[in-house]
Amino acid sequence: MKIASWNVNSLKVRLPHLLRWLDESKPDVVALQETKTEDLYFPVHELLEAGYCSVYAGQKTYNGVAILARQRPRDVVTDIPGLDDAARRILVASVSGLRIVNLYVVNGKAVGDEKYAYKLEWLARVRDFLAEELKRHPELVVLGDFNIAPEDRDVHDPEAWHEKILCSTPEREALAAITRLGLADSHRLFHEDGGQFSWWDYRQAAFDRNQGLRIDLILISEVLKKTAKGASIERDPRTWERPSDHTPVTVQIETDR
Repeated sequence: MKIASWNVNSLKVRLPHLLRWLDESKPDVVALQETKTEDLYFPVHELLEAGYCSVYAGQKTYNGVAILARQRPRDVVTDIPGLDDAARRILVASVSGLRIVNLYVVNGKAVGDEKYAYKLEWLARVRDFLAEELKRHPELVVLGDFNIAPEDRDVHDPEAWHEKILCSTPEREALAAITRLGLADSHRLFHEDGGQFSWWDYRQAAFDRNQGLRIDLILISEVLKKTAKGASIERDPRTWERPSDHTPVTVQIETDR
């Protein structure tokens, strides 16, 4: 089973890219972030024609999350206890026996900003939720745009980004608190080296110069870790015309489902 995450940065703009990539990459489950699409306008029929059922939680202009799957996602959750947030950033569903938690983590704007404080609070609430989900669903996948580079090797210029937003110690500690629940960074299981990124700024030819960050993650539970067979960052969509600033990340899990 191939599981993927992609911040598409506007589904309206990037739908042709998504359909092309689905046809070429053939994932079984896909978590999307920053769809920026109200539910009324979500392209259900186009995706169904491509072979994917959809669940989604969207809003106009900002945020928005979706889960696409070959089999219909079930037991959907869009809000978690203790988190009073109207922004559509969380979507949870069960697919083929797996529990999928799709996150579009708060950016935080800048270290010290009130949005930064909210980001840390948001992550703490999500951690509590995931602890309970893991008790009920041993086959748990937590994926999405985390807006955190886990380590310096996930940053093109660690010195320039030192203690900046996306790379600060409190953010990394908040992410580590989540992984300590028993969730492994699937990319790191197969790639120890740095220099592999999932996001590049649109400015200053950052992609061509590979000046990026790895902030799109797929975390998998200990049960699934035993069956993981590979992980990749699929760079091709970032080379297409009018791309998202993110590119898909994937993990392959062996399953008989």
